[in-house]
Amino acid sequence: MRQGEVSFWWRDIGLPAPRAPLAGDTQADVCIIGAGYTGLWAAYYLKKAQPDLDVLVVEKSFAGFGASGRNGGWLTGGFAWAHERYAGAGQAGVRDLVTAMSGTVDEVIRVARAEGIEADIHPTDEIMVATRPAQVQRMMAEAVHRSQWGEDDRIHLIGGDEVRARVAIPGALGAMVVTGVARVQPAKLVAGLAQAVERLGVRIVEGTTVQTIAPGTVQTDHGAIRAPTILRCTEGFTASFAGHRRDWLPLNSAQIVTEPLAPEIWAKIGWQGHEIVGDFANAYCYCQRTREGRIAVGARGVPYRFGSALDEAGRPDPETIRRLIAILHRHFPATRDAVIDHAWCGVLGVPRDWCATVGFDPGTRIGYAGGYVGVGVSTSNLAGRSLADLALGRQTDLVRLPWINRRPRKWEPEPLRWLGVRGMYGLYAMADAQEARGGPPSRLAALANWITGR
Repeated sequence: MRQGEVSFWWRDIGLPAPRAPLAGDTQADVCIIGAGYTGLWAAYYLKKAQPDLDVLVVEKSFAGFGASGRNGGWLTGGFAWAHERYAGAGQAGVRDLVTAMSGTVDEVIRVARAEGIEADIHPTDEIMVATRPAQVQRMMAEAVHRSQWGEDDRIHLIGGDEVRARVAIPGALGAMVVTGVARVQPAKLVAGLAQAVERLGVRIVEGTTVQTIAPGTVQTDHGAIRAPTILRCTEGFTASFAGHRRDWLPLNSAQIVTEPLAPEIWAKIGWQGHEIVGDFANAYCYCQRTREGRIAVGARGVPYRFGSALDEAGRPDPETIRRLIAILHRHFPATRDAVIDHAWCGVLGVPRDWCATVGFDPGTRIGYAGGYVGVGVSTSNLAGRSLADLALGRQTDLVRLPWINRRPRKWEPEPLRWLGVRGMYGLYAMADAQEARGGPPSRLAALANWITGR
């Protein structure tokens, strides 16, 4: 089994040829820090709106090295945050944000087609499965809640027989189906997007570490960049910047992928619709069937490293791999003899209130976006569009959405945040064990959410 090496998705297509680092001091109209989805989408929409704009993207490693090239490939347009926490601007504003998020799936597909980005995009449904009575209760509550906030046309519930007719998951009691989503190969998407912005005239420099950010200046290890507008698009890596260690917690998530499965195994599993599949466990999972007939399974393993430390090029720990294999075999028992081909991990950004935000200070002209809490494939597109409008001073509907310029409080200093996050996932595991015995939703999960503000 291969481990780390950034991700299977990059191994699938091969690591990109390195771009040159910054060649000394330079100037730009806009400097974007981070060549992941958010930064590249912002660059794309900036150049589309104003083609003569000089946009420079600075990347420490290579475009797509972070979560953009390691994620589960779920393009959902889903609203994964607490609606009520945005409601200070009014319920209508929250509904506008829900609608805007839903539209990101079609927008990403539109751009991919227009720019010739081949990313294994397969429009399909999301199936969130309940295999315990407590999970059924959570499923029903979630469906009602999301429908009340404007997703009633996307969501419906199905019974266990219909679940198993689509994907043969043992013990399925029902599922929440979300329409209008897509499966993608994430590294293909980010690589194609990087090439698309370069064709528009955006400069991307790699192997260049940003050391400090100040109004009008980005200092790197290869020189200074003078730019009146600076956009920080570093998501889970934000904690590595001085003064930002407690802004967004870098939460670890990990995945495994099987070898391509034989037709007789697929005959037992079904899954002919290539739906993206998850569950309603407290420590939930996310799965996809890849273009070549593999199963990729992701979940939280060891969720957080002390001091907001990052992984080493995506290498997961053995316990995380064991847990992922257990999930694979539980949901897809026909894979028990299949070879696990690759395991990897990465970080995603988590604000203290678990709600995403886009910000821009018109005084300093420094902007940022992130805190996607694991739904960044679609969210980053809306964030990139919003950053572009904010940077250009455009008075659009996007800059009036309630996630603009939110200021959640910082995470606690260590060891409190390590104890809190580790404790949260420990309680989730205990709650799932209780619920597996057939009882109601465990109060331990509610306690875990209270501790961490989820």
